[in-house]
Amino acid sequence: MAEERQAQGQQRAREHQPRGITYQDFEGLRPPVFTTFPEPLAADDWLRTIESKFTLLPGLTEQEKARFAAQLLQGPAGAWYATFQAMQQQDHVVTWEELRTAFRAHYIPASLMEQKQREFRELKQGSRTVMLYVQMFIQLSQYSPRDVADDPSRAARLLQGFDPTLQTHLGRRYQSFSELVDTALDMENRLRVANEDQKRKRQASSAQGSSQKQKANYQQQPRYVIRPNQSGWFHRAPQQQQYPAYRAPTQLPAPRAPTAPGPGNPCFNCGKTCHFSRECRAPRRIQGPTPAGGSQQSKPKGNTPRKGQVHYIHLEQIPVGEPVLAGTFSANGHPTVVLFDSGATHTFISQSYASKHGIKTSCIKESYNISAPGNPINTNLIVKRLLLNIGGEDFIISPVVLPHQGIDIILGINWMNENHAVLDIGSRTVQLKSNVSGKILKIHIPSQKHIEPTVNATELQEIKKIPVVCDFPDVFPEELPGPPPDRNVEFSIELVPGTAPVSKRLYRMAPDELKELKTQLQEQLDKGFIRPSSSPWGCPALFVEKKDQGGKRLCVDYRPLNAVTVKNKYPLPHIDILFDQLAGARVFSKIDLRSGYYQIKIREEDIPKTAFLTRYGLYEYLVMSFGLTNAPAFFMYMMNSVFINKLDKFVVVFIDDILIYSENEEEHKEHLRIVLTRLREHKLYAKFSKCAFWLKEVGFLGHILSEKGVAVDPNKVESVLNWKQPESVTEIRSFLGLAGYYRRFIKDFSKTAKPMTSLTKKNAKYTWSPNCEEAFQSLKKSLTTTPVLAQLDVTKPFDVYCDASGKGLGCVLMVVAYASRQLRKHEANYPTHDLELAAVVHALKIWRHYLLGNTCHIYTDHKSLKYILTQPELNMRQRRWLELIKDYDLEIHYHPGKANVVADALSRRAHCNVIEARPTVRVLCCEIDEIELPMEQLAELYNLIIEPTIKEQIITAQKQDKGLAFIHAGMDEKKRACFTLDDQGVLWFKNWLVVPKDMELRKRILDEAHTSMFTMHPGSNKMYQDQKQKFWWTRMKREIATYVSECDVCQRIKADHLKPAGMLQPLALPA
Repeated sequence: MAEERQAQGQQRAREHQPRGITYQDFEGLRPPVFTTFPEPLAADDWLRTIESKFTLLPGLTEQEKARFAAQLLQGPAGAWYATFQAMQQQDHVVTWEELRTAFRAHYIPASLMEQKQREFRELKQGSRTVMLYVQMFIQLSQYSPRDVADDPSRAARLLQGFDPTLQTHLGRRYQSFSELVDTALDMENRLRVANEDQKRKRQASSAQGSSQKQKANYQQQPRYVIRPNQSGWFHRAPQQQQYPAYRAPTQLPAPRAPTAPGPGNPCFNCGKTCHFSRECRAPRRIQGPTPAGGSQQSKPKGNTPRKGQVHYIHLEQIPVGEPVLAGTFSANGHPTVVLFDSGATHTFISQSYASKHGIKTSCIKESYNISAPGNPINTNLIVKRLLLNIGGEDFIISPVVLPHQGIDIILGINWMNENHAVLDIGSRTVQLKSNVSGKILKIHIPSQKHIEPTVNATELQEIKKIPVVCDFPDVFPEELPGPPPDRNVEFSIELVPGTAPVSKRLYRMAPDELKELKTQLQEQLDKGFIRPSSSPWGCPALFVEKKDQGGKRLCVDYRPLNAVTVKNKYPLPHIDILFDQLAGARVFSKIDLRSGYYQIKIREEDIPKTAFLTRYGLYEYLVMSFGLTNAPAFFMYMMNSVFINKLDKFVVVFIDDILIYSENEEEHKEHLRIVLTRLREHKLYAKFSKCAFWLKEVGFLGHILSEKGVAVDPNKVESVLNWKQPESVTEIRSFLGLAGYYRRFIKDFSKTAKPMTSLTKKNAKYTWSPNCEEAFQSLKKSLTTTPVLAQLDVTKPFDVYCDASGKGLGCVLMVVAYASRQLRKHEANYPTHDLELAAVVHALKIWRHYLLGNTCHIYTDHKSLKYILTQPELNMRQRRWLELIKDYDLEIHYHPGKANVVADALSRRAHCNVIEARPTVRVLCCEIDEIELPMEQLAELYNLIIEPTIKEQIITAQKQDKGLAFIHAGMDEKKRACFTLDDQGVLWFKNWLVVPKDMELRKRILDEAHTSMFTMHPGSNKMYQDQKQKFWWTRMKREIATYVSECDVCQRIKADHLKPAGMLQPLALPA
């Protein structure tokens, strides 16, 4: 027994022995994760929250605090911490104080703190209630602790900001902040009760008063004035104050000293007589006057039906061209078409919409008699509570249910009054003020043709036939419904410290491009993707051809912005790791998002950086644009956050491509439903025409996936597999050069290639034997099977060798894949520089899934390509290709042509020769011998002299020009020393041919120099510099300038390189 007790005592001692605090203990407190900040204040709030969590775990060391906090930094913040950690000394352990100081310096700039301090010092109650003013006071006071160092200072500062009328009644100074707040709440109630008493007295005597007195009865209620704006429609704005002004009633007693609670002194908050309101523990009750038509309708006596009115209950009833504000928002998480109707007295909801989404309706005793188009509608159904999200802010509505309403929700005048709505039809914006947070929202509403995500009728029929997918037609709209919703992640653009705004001049566009530009700008404005800008930033806009559906895509040359942007190193997944997760998969589905970048918002403070220049003004993107350097990495981060707990289980994501895989159809049904539900919840939309479902074999990232495993896409090795049999020694050497470059990967290479090698010897007869064919096929097989294509080391940079020739393009990804193709008809006309660049673009396109997100080195034998990324002047073709190149982290290196044998061999394959096709000399001579034509050798000598006829005309005109006779006569004088005569009697001025005063001759010279196919309309300076090297006449520069200024083509096409003229200033009126 003694031993038993001893063992129990030791066990208890071990249980009570203190142990160290682990990260699991800290994680149990649920500390928030920090990725990036929608605004810098969020970073300050995160720091305060983390420090409050630390206080719950006494005993944490400074190093442990820093280590635990670092685990909560993820995404862009995690990348920042990695950089911060790398800058520390090798053995140094970061403390919490060091991490906090560095974090504040990076994420909370001093300028922002000064701004918040200034807001706090200028804070006034204005039209806010006392409680809302106190809440804002407490929130902003944390940024200016010196101003509220003690309780009396806080009270004095709060008292200064109260409404002047309320300050008069509060009177004295207060030593306690809580006492001042309680007294202010009591006084607010007193003033409200006194004002209501006066109102009732005035209403009682209004029958005997004049109409002027009747109007005065309502001066203390918030009123809204409806007035037309410039567009001819109407919008609401508060007349003076959005809350009732405090007025001193004539009978209001002055504040007196507090007395003991009793029957005559009830609590103003709960009505009980056992305490004062400042001691009341019940929730504060803020009672403001309810605006007419508010959400809490006054209950009529008896069973008299409530009256209401609505103008439109179907969108089809709205006349074409009628100014209307309707958009798609979220109600209880469902996409909802909402109409802002200032003519509707109440807020209404469609009965069919409520039934479809399972929204509970309630029956009330008093029915509504609604005056609607057609016949009046009687209803006694309402929805007591519905959460409507507009602009990221939640609003609670209690709509009346209409049985035949076609619009999902109609927001009437009662809701607009409650939320201080200001409608502006001209700019299609709605301004709202949240009663909860006091935040002022300004939402842009797209035009009516974009108000709901519609599905193409043909695609809808196809969707209905697909299991599971048929339940999610809203995930596959024909167009994006509008701007993306607010998410917990927004795209940010971090700049290198000390960067000044950069602006470049806009690119010229052809007339048809300008027409297309105007159309696309209007479409993106209507959808809410862009807005007019006044930013100091500006990058030029341009068009690129769409690959899948033709037409032009509006893009922006963001090279200046990308050069000063801090690169986001968020990793893109490697395909070999992705495919390792597919073991045992037998059923596949593939989903491709629709305009994925446009489904992500840009952080508000970074929007001006995306500004782009057009012929029709400066605009900026509200959504993530193509061409931004960090866009692929951030989109990958967003997609991972959406499917974070499903990745590598049954989902693989690569940027905007989603692959769902399962072992059987039953599992796949559940997996597909989960993925589509996630897309619906996060309001991400897919393009149905690029999706595929319920497949046994699917192409994904250059591979063919099936139940047998992962196979190489046949198109990937088609260039080597389809290499035709060599027909000459030159073609054999080309093939053996390619194979020999990788001979260390091919077993017994010399032995295998010996039959072919023997044909390349000097004086060897060319005979293609079966042994040669066997060696040829064996080498092709060895080049396109493992281990060559399987040697993918993702830890090292990729090496891409590119080459172009007059026959085709060739490239090799060392040593993952080979590719070559023959030149297209129009590519045969490319200059050498563009042809070599086309080989680089070809490699980037076909190996995008390997190279995107990885460092790669491009090797080319065209040295000038090294400078393409910094070249200031680019043609339209180069601009289009640079839009693709900017997505990659690459360096271009010069590689001599003799060393670039692989890509050179691929580009010079015989089947690629589309420029020249001539038989070999040996074959041609044999054919001539068979014909037995007689051969006769003749020799004739020809001399062809080509002289410009314009020079002959000038020489002839010189002899006929009497004005040049004075020059001939005075050539011996010093002032004529610059003129000389050659052996043929032609007059020269220094080294320039003198053109006589013959206007037709001079016009022909100017025409040749300006409008011919070799000159292409140069400017006056360029044209003068060219012509003065050959010709001279008096006032030559002036005549050239006049000629160019009168050129009709130049005036219509060329843009002025001047800043736009300012506003015209009115002339002063005569005295």
